[in-house]
Amino acid sequence: MTAASTPPAAASASSAAAPATTSRRWSAQARFETSAILRHGEQLLVALVLPTLALLALALSDVPDLGPGRRVDVATAGVLALAVISTAFTGQAIATGFDRRHGVLRFLGASPLGREGLLVGKLGAVGFVIALQLVVLGTIAAFLGWRPAGAGILPALVTVVLGAAAFLALALLLAGTVRAEGVLALANLAWVLLLGLGVLLPTDRLPDALTTLARVLPSGALGDGMRHSLVSGGWPITQWLVLLVWAVAASAATARWFRWSD
Repeated sequence: MTAASTPPAAASASSAAAPATTSRRWSAQARFETSAILRHGEQLLVALVLPTLALLALALSDVPDLGPGRRVDVATAGVLALAVISTAFTGQAIATGFDRRHGVLRFLGASPLGREGLLVGKLGAVGFVIALQLVVLGTIAAFLGWRPAGAGILPALVTVVLGAAAFLALALLLAGTVRAEGVLALANLAWVLLLGLGVLLPTDRLPDALTTLARVLPSGALGDGMRHSLVSGGWPITQWLVLLVWAVAASAATARWFRWSD
């Protein structure tokens, strides 16, 4: 054995002690965040059970008035928007708020994962769960007779991405500036209020006093964008701009005011 050679045992120990690459750390965090969502009963209730019940109720009833288009098609587009909000906003706001209170965010932010890795993990988990929601809810809707406009599939996916970005940024802003108990109350209250502000009901079905407000809210932009894409087969440029403005503004506010611990 020459002086330059390395014993196999030493080489193995060196390899085992080598730190994980950045991509592996981020991937592991995304898997952990995804597992946490899927194992949490309350998050599954909001992410899948309640949207499924809303889909069945809207598709199989005659009220409320959903406007022009096949009822199941309009209802499904709105419920898919609701699913995005449930995962990207409600679930993430509550989970992040309590992680902050328990010191988890401060610990992970100072670990080798870093703050960027924590954010990437959340993005990956939200993306995976939303994809799962779209498949599950889309399958149920298909059995109910849903037939989305083929030309609207791509713009609908763009709407989902922009909507998820806007609502995740809003979730982090809420979770990083309000105490955990307040986050729990406000996130659930917002989920209920947004149902009638353009998510399940098209904004043109709302009273005149609420129509303009709903159209400039991310809820109305997401709901109308999904309906414009999946029902009419169009490209909802106006709604995309609204969602983009909310995503950028909320991200800037989060970067400025987010607190990593109480």
